Amino acid sequence: MSITAEKKQEVIQGNARAANDTGSPEVQVAILTSRIQTLTEHFKAHHKDNHSRRGLLMMVNKRRSLLDYLKKKDVDRYNALIQKLGLRK
Repeated sequence: MSITAEKKQEVIQGNARAANDTGSPEVQVAILTSRIQTLTEHFKAHHKDNHSRRGLLMMVNKRRSLLDYLKKKDVDRYNALIQKLGLRK
C-alpha cells in the first residue's frame, strides 16, 4: 500500500525546490498526495480495511496542516502546488 522507492524519487524530483530538497512542504505534500491516491485505490477493492483507513485519515490531516502552513507563509507557492497536484477542483 505504500509507494515504491522509484515512484517516491520521481515525486521528489518533480516537486523539489533545489537539488537535494526532500523536506520542503511542497515535496512533503506531493509524497502524501501520492500515498493518499494509492490508498484510495486500495479501498475500492478492500472497503472493510478500517486499520488502513485510519492511516489514510492521518495522512489527509497531515497534508491539510502542511498546506495551511504553506498558505500562511507563501500564497504563490501554495497556489502553484495545488494547481500542479490538482487538489482543488
